[in-house]
Amino acid sequence: MSTERDEIAVVGAGLAGCLLACFLARRGYPVALYERRPDPRTGTVERGRSINLALSERGLDALRRIGLDGQVMADALPMHGRMIHPVEGEAQFQSYSVSGGRAINSISRGALNNALLNAAAALPGVRIAFDHRLVGLDPAGGEMTFETPQGKVTTAASVVLGADGAGSAVRGQLLGYGALTESLDFLDYGYKELTIPPLGGEFALDPGALHIWPRGTSMMIALPNPDRSFTCTLFWPTHGTASFASLGSPAAIEQHFVKHYPDLVPLAPNLVDDYQHNPVGVLGTVRCTPWQVDGRVGLLGDAAHAIVPFYGQGANCAFEDVVELDRCLDECGDEWSAALPLFQQRRQANAEAIARMALTNFVEMRDKVASPVFQTRKRIEHALERALPGRYVSQYELVSFSTTPYAEVRRRVRRQYQVLGAVTAGAVALLAGGLAAIGRGRRG
Repeated sequence: MSTERDEIAVVGAGLAGCLLACFLARRGYPVALYERRPDPRTGTVERGRSINLALSERGLDALRRIGLDGQVMADALPMHGRMIHPVEGEAQFQSYSVSGGRAINSISRGALNNALLNAAAALPGVRIAFDHRLVGLDPAGGEMTFETPQGKVTTAASVVLGADGAGSAVRGQLLGYGALTESLDFLDYGYKELTIPPLGGEFALDPGALHIWPRGTSMMIALPNPDRSFTCTLFWPTHGTASFASLGSPAAIEQHFVKHYPDLVPLAPNLVDDYQHNPVGVLGTVRCTPWQVDGRVGLLGDAAHAIVPFYGQGANCAFEDVVELDRCLDECGDEWSAALPLFQQRRQANAEAIARMALTNFVEMRDKVASPVFQTRKRIEHALERALPGRYVSQYELVSFSTTPYAEVRRRVRRQYQVLGAVTAGAVALLAGGLAAIGRGRRG
């Protein structure tokens, strides 16, 4: 019979932690899953903190490996492209794939977390302790101290894995021991959740698209929900004359949205209330090294490498971490002292690659998607994909619809952009030459 010290401790029962518990239990490990919050399946959801997830191939691949993809996808809504909402004029649809057949999937973070919690709880050898906030960790001995409603408790595990998010308590403990270094790069942008309810019992917008309102210095997105509502997320600077801090009164809030997001206002009857009462979340990139200490304590997911949400890859990347750690345990014969360093070696460059791509995609979504030049470039890119199937694949397709390592995606796309740049330059030169000839003809 196993003792607590024989257990693998997973700190954090969010998405990555629950998935990790499932993978470890499948390998035969006894797992203790610790979570600082109450059980989210029975409690109330914190207002305005439920950024919907865009589940794509990397996340689905992980779920398939434990047979959860069908259950999760039953509540998912496929989004085949972006719907761009200008200030004036009709919305324009931009397909994510050249065929138009591929989609990312909108799913509630809470619904997915609950499904993974239920899956972990149903497995033999998994015990879950809610209301346990980590306040002490001895990386050498695996001893942990938690604050609970009944007071402090101390326990131990053979391996401790931090899957407790961007503000990881495990990472904080390791930092306190001088066992790692970290950097936190926060944007001067925050986010606020808004809601578009069903309209006459149906979706108020096309549910087959991720809706984007690009406004240069700000941006809003909307993802569909199974109850036919949309979860909207407004991204805006946190300080300055045009920022979350600049709107106070209900009249000022409504006036701002009428001016910048006019098509949203009639669809969001609770807009002012949502804006006034939902919190402003922070956005940033977390980097640290090393991700493990002595093969006994390790970090994964956002605890090791949190990224901004603009590529919809945070959860997908964390799920891919779990798959890679499982693969490393296979290759190392379940020798943790070898598997954890190998895991970091395999994943760190990929985590950095998607962190950079996510930051770049923010600029694209906020500033470029409505640009005619950007749209022309995308049309040329799709034409190249049709002409060179399998040889020319867009960055978006490689990131969202494949499991090609993120670092390899960046290398491949750099090579492809050289081709695209040459083709685009040629097209522009041809167009300029044609216009010049027309001009000469008119003058003649």
